[in-house]
Amino acid sequence: MSYALRMSRVAASRREQYSQATRAALLAAATRRFAEQGFAKTALEDIAADIQATRGAIYHHFANKTALFEAVFEKLEHDALRESAAAAEAADDPWEAAFHALDVFLERCCDPVYGKLVWQEGPIALGWPQWLAAEETLAYGFIQQLLSDLMDSGQLERQPLETTTRLVFGMLTAAGMTLADAAESAKPQLKAEYLAMIGRLVGALRPAPNPAFG
Repeated sequence: MSYALRMSRVAASRREQYSQATRAALLAAATRRFAEQGFAKTALEDIAADIQATRGAIYHHFANKTALFEAVFEKLEHDALRESAAAAEAADDPWEAAFHALDVFLERCCDPVYGKLVWQEGPIALGWPQWLAAEETLAYGFIQQLLSDLMDSGQLERQPLETTTRLVFGMLTAAGMTLADAAESAKPQLKAEYLAMIGRLVGALRPAPNPAFG
């Protein structure tokens, strides 16, 4: 390999690293601004100024403010799903896995940044249809897999999977919105209530004990 070609590749690698670092910094600054000011009141110039960049740097990575918010939203959801999945994987059985994941999800909904951006600002910034589609794309499959595992293991009676997933998805959406809207002092109690109630509702689908083995 020629020296010129090697140096060209090094320069390209450095540009890529710089571009990735700039994008990460923009996402962090945008997350702070959107959480503090809301989507409507956040200006792209302020986000750029927070990392000593130009507005053009934002447009290099994102088409507009909505695209930037969508990237923030997706990162928050991917992080939440990764934490929930890790909690599920650490469990000993599918039932425990599902409720470890649920506990992590509800705890994330209590977080002021996640709660505000995902559940409050998300429908405003993206529009309800796009926000709902994004939630289904990011979270629906994970919920469906947990329920499928419960049915396959015999810990839930076999039910129509799509319908069951849709109902549980609706319960989690209601929980997320309620926790995001609640006062900070009320969140621990509300979280405990949702955890217990969702457990009871899903638990109603567990097989009845066989009297012959009681």
